[in-house]
Amino acid sequence: MKRLLLAATMALITTSDIAVAAQQAAPAQRPNRPDRPGRPPQVQPTKPAPRPPQVRPPVQRPRPPVARPPQRPHPPQVRPPVRPPHRPGAGRPPNFRPIHGPGFHYPRGYRYRRWTIGLLLPSIFLSNLYYYNSYADLGVGPPPPGYRWVRYGPDLLLVQIRTRRVVDVIYGAFY
Repeated sequence: MKRLLLAATMALITTSDIAVAAQQAAPAQRPNRPDRPGRPPQVQPTKPAPRPPQVRPPVQRPRPPVARPPQRPHPPQVRPPVRPPHRPGAGRPPNFRPIHGPGFHYPRGYRYRRWTIGLLLPSIFLSNLYYYNSYADLGVGPPPPGYRWVRYGPDLLLVQIRTRRVVDVIYGAFY
């Protein structure tokens, strides 16, 4: 079948090339003259080039149905509730776990104060002595750029460094 299709295609290509060459050579042999004086020359219509054979798409026959055992309906899938990430000001994050921290020593003139969101932390607490870098131990995420976790007694404060403003407070982070 393939050989027959190939031979037919070659024959069509060859004959179309010969026909085109003959049409181009014909005007060169005989000048275009009118058959009768006073009339324009008659032009012979050209034959359209033969079309290549069209390939038919394969016929898709429906498959017979496969006998399957009856299926029981699946129970609905119960997904665990998705906890949103911790937002500053939302209190304790879902993965929070208080830890036993070393003793905290307040600077001279300071004592425990319950900080709330929006207050300005004194600049003395914005130093390496009070920064808390082991936030993963508590189950809280890393601070955003420009913020630091600061320990103040038993509480953990998220503070914006540039403005010293308290953005989040987690009370009782250390015992």
